[in-house]
Amino acid sequence: MSLKRHILTTVLCLAACFQAAAQYNPDHFYMRGRRALADGKYADAIASFNVLSRLDTADYEAFFFRGVAKYDLGDYTGAEKDFDLTLQKNPIYTLGYHYRAIARSQSGKYDEALADLATAVGLRPGYTGLYFSRGVVYFMSQQFEKAVEDFDRYIRNEPEDGAAYLNRGASYLFLGDTTKALDNYNQAIKLDRYDAEVYVRRARIYALRDQYEDAIKDLDTAISLDSTNTLAYFNRGLMKYDNKDIRGALEDLDKVLRDDPGNALTLYNRALIYSQIGDFEKALDDYDRVININSENVLAYFNRASVFLEMRRYENAISDYTKAIELYPDFAKAYMNRAYARNMLGQWAASERDYETARAKIREYQQSTSTKEGYEAFADTTQSYSHLIDFDADFAKKNFDNELLQYRDVDIGLKPLYKFALAGKTVISDLNTLSHKLQYEKLDAFYKEVPLDLALTTDKESPGDDLSSKLAAVNHEVLTGKTAGNLLAKAILETGQSQFNTAMACYNEALTKEPDNEFLYLNRGVLQADMTDFISSMDNNIRVLSLDNSATARVTVSDNSASRTYDYSAAISDFMKAAEVAPDFPYTYYNLGNLFCLSEDMLTAISQYTKALDLYPYIPEAYYNRGLVLIFLKDKEKGCLDMSKAGELGIADAYSVIKKYCTEQQQ
Repeated sequence: MSLKRHILTTVLCLAACFQAAAQYNPDHFYMRGRRALADGKYADAIASFNVLSRLDTADYEAFFFRGVAKYDLGDYTGAEKDFDLTLQKNPIYTLGYHYRAIARSQSGKYDEALADLATAVGLRPGYTGLYFSRGVVYFMSQQFEKAVEDFDRYIRNEPEDGAAYLNRGASYLFLGDTTKALDNYNQAIKLDRYDAEVYVRRARIYALRDQYEDAIKDLDTAISLDSTNTLAYFNRGLMKYDNKDIRGALEDLDKVLRDDPGNALTLYNRALIYSQIGDFEKALDDYDRVININSENVLAYFNRASVFLEMRRYENAISDYTKAIELYPDFAKAYMNRAYARNMLGQWAASERDYETARAKIREYQQSTSTKEGYEAFADTTQSYSHLIDFDADFAKKNFDNELLQYRDVDIGLKPLYKFALAGKTVISDLNTLSHKLQYEKLDAFYKEVPLDLALTTDKESPGDDLSSKLAAVNHEVLTGKTAGNLLAKAILETGQSQFNTAMACYNEALTKEPDNEFLYLNRGVLQADMTDFISSMDNNIRVLSLDNSATARVTVSDNSASRTYDYSAAISDFMKAAEVAPDFPYTYYNLGNLFCLSEDMLTAISQYTKALDLYPYIPEAYYNRGLVLIFLKDKEKGCLDMSKAGELGIADAYSVIKKYCTEQQQ
């Protein structure tokens, strides 16, 4: 979207201005962070600005630039918090108000965003960029006349900025003035005839005027300029469909799905086309994918049921109509169609009830048709739902790449358990050396007892090529004299070879020598949990917490014959013992959180993650996993705050979760 481009350009210009302000020895962190912003490496930028924010907590610029990086990652909540900190430290910093307004607008906080922009204008009335941003906020809050006024003011000062004409044209489009919208798009093309987005938007105007030849020509141009522009293919596909070019329409929608296989809107439209040409199996496949991506898509259930009707699969049709009614209880058309399906199965009484319910709902809406709302309600409940869905004029305020982002497939699951494992060969960067290190006296002494280089990590075991030689050396030590340290080392190496029983025997013997060693209990507990997971995988019942696209947890995947429950009590017992002997070791509580979560005790899981973070608030995986559980429990505000913190601390996957579950206002 043009606003985002505007933000980045402004920030990069500001970066040069602020260079002289860095007064600290680690001045290169500023340059590193700014360079990372310029290169689009936002997670790296956050890491640099994290260091700066710790070196000088009064340095408002570190929080400001970190907020910009979070914004570009889609973490609008985290960005707003950083801009809050910026303004706490410098309450007359215009850019802080400006960018906080932008972040707030992305979270749907339009009134607060406009208040921030008013403050910014009061501080710097000559800063024309504020009027551009305020025009966008007015647009997003559907105050289109005010949006036009602000874009007018901006254009008077910046008449060569094509993005302003693009946005003013979109505002006129929403006001129903296609002539002025077209004039603005034409001017934007004159300023930059290589911007594919403008052609896509102008094509929409032509389509509204039924000038499909001109519209398709513009979309052809857009695709020639940017062959990855999925919106251009999508819109061209719909226009080809309207021109009865079914094959061409399917080809364009196929191209969208090759680049973006999880785009539910495209899948839905392709399913409609397949059903209309009688290719019911392909239609069902696409509807299945839509429902898997978004389990609350009422139209997908309704239209899939219609396909089942065509195939005379009446039981399946009834099931889908029932689901549609559950999601939309006033859906008269669904009652009417379910009545037909039940009639075909000889379910006369149930069919009659559905038919009467449908007629009653239609009468109810007809009684309220004296108002516009009444007409709309009637249309919503009785119209045909077999037409393709496009964006109407709404496409103008969204980037198609973000459309229905929460309905795309994103791999989301709990971060793994912490355990002691062989240390990797990663070189510790200067960023990490400045990070907060856990102060735990027993840890250093423990490392010295073990004849291996160990690290406390969630990473998967990676024994390396010299595992055999390491195991031979450790076995020699064990033969010479068994200690808790060399038995632990042997257990870790045996685990790396999947010799779980041997490893377990080593842990058991080590604990007879040091029965109060929390680290031994920790690792044995992880091994027992891993063995439980291994057994479940043999039964095709992988137990992981993951969220589906409606933020509902799936804790088990059972096979076709029976569902089994897997017991983590042995692992939990080990972690509880570790917590008993060492109540101040935070990673034990993190592991407990994971296992209680997998045992479907979500509230206890949250309390365990919270204990871990109370002891040591720099465990990114704890924020991430607690955030997942909170989102599952429908506490998205707290869950998204946790995700923001996880991302800030280096969990890149957090931003996928944020985009999927924490940015509903964009949909």
